[in-house]
Amino acid sequence: MQPVRVGLAGLGTVGGGVVQLLHDQAKLIEARCGRPVVITVASARTLTKARDLPLEGIRIIADAREIPHQHDVDVVVEVIGGDSGVARETVENALKAGKPVVTANKALLARHGASIAKLAETHKVPLLWEAAVAGGIPVIKGIREGLAANDISEVIGILNGTCNYILSTMTATGRDFADVLQEAQALGYAEADPSFDIDGIDTAHKLSLLAAMAFSSIPDFESVRVEGIRHVSALDIKFAGELGYAIKLLAIARVNANGLEQRVQPCMVPANSPLGQVGGPFNAVLAQGNFSDRILWSGRGAGSRPTASAVVADIIDLARGAVPYVFGLPVTMLNSRKALPPSACTGSYYARLMVEDRPGVIADVAAILRDSNVSMESFLQHGRDPGETVAVVFTTHETNEASMLDSLKRIGQLGAVREPPRLMRVLDSV
Repeated sequence: MQPVRVGLAGLGTVGGGVVQLLHDQAKLIEARCGRPVVITVASARTLTKARDLPLEGIRIIADAREIPHQHDVDVVVEVIGGDSGVARETVENALKAGKPVVTANKALLARHGASIAKLAETHKVPLLWEAAVAGGIPVIKGIREGLAANDISEVIGILNGTCNYILSTMTATGRDFADVLQEAQALGYAEADPSFDIDGIDTAHKLSLLAAMAFSSIPDFESVRVEGIRHVSALDIKFAGELGYAIKLLAIARVNANGLEQRVQPCMVPANSPLGQVGGPFNAVLAQGNFSDRILWSGRGAGSRPTASAVVADIIDLARGAVPYVFGLPVTMLNSRKALPPSACTGSYYARLMVEDRPGVIADVAAILRDSNVSMESFLQHGRDPGETVAVVFTTHETNEASMLDSLKRIGQLGAVREPPRLMRVLDSV
């Protein structure tokens, strides 16, 4: 029987995992597809590099953009990465040539998803992207197929293993952010330049795609409000623990009649909750359906093997004849939802102040909160050190976000406040 012939664009970490998986699981994959799946051609920037991979029978070329034009390629797999350049040209060349595409490229789809989906529909070829969000966790398929009969109102996820490893380790050890980041780099969980991960951009790319699939909308990366974890201190971790919370970098997307809320930010969640217990480099996603109720997916969200597992699952779907729309519906049926401004968002909050320990400070803070219609739920201050700087922490009941931001700005202008106040959202329902 004619095999499914794969052209693999990229022989890096994920590409190498795809090669290894298709080799090691060849018989199982053939049984599940009804025919073999083989890589006929792959691209690599360095043709002479020694690679510890089973590359026998695979033709290696330098220019990935030529893969879609090879006569012995049925499916193009793009695992180069990046939102433009070679990766984008390779995907577009494949779709124009009428060849299905499997990609792990979150940045490309987050920024150009609508135009790429339209191109796929124009040329009547599928594009699958399970590996672009949450690595080996089948969350895109779960939403697209498992929750297809539901209206989904909310998705919340831990979508970056680097950040989750750092925050989990800070929680377990009490160490500072910079120290744990250095350890994560040494272990290979963080890049030499970790900005993409720790500043929340990687998570924001994934969230915009998760929201597009969940809410049948056009990916809107530009509207994601992004905050990373650089400012999370060991002191915040300590206070969170005392309050019964763990700090996680969360991707949050919610939709209502007024629009779409998308944000990436460190949040406090109950330490014994499903998301609070996700540790190390693992990922998790919660989705709220109107008939399914709450669904949780959890597992390894990155790495060669888990991501390759998702890529090959998409190849198997194509071999079986699956032709889903890129974001679950035709592009013309996708919603273009307006982004909710802070004035339309509500939540509960944690705030940490570093203040001079002197009479009247807390009364001044309370007065500002009262005037902004913000209700304090709890308050913590450890010990007394008159005249010196001490940490003061309070949490609030649910309040309007714009009011919270305004009150914190005014609190920061008090003469006794020695550092910019730190604010984190509190989510009790995860």
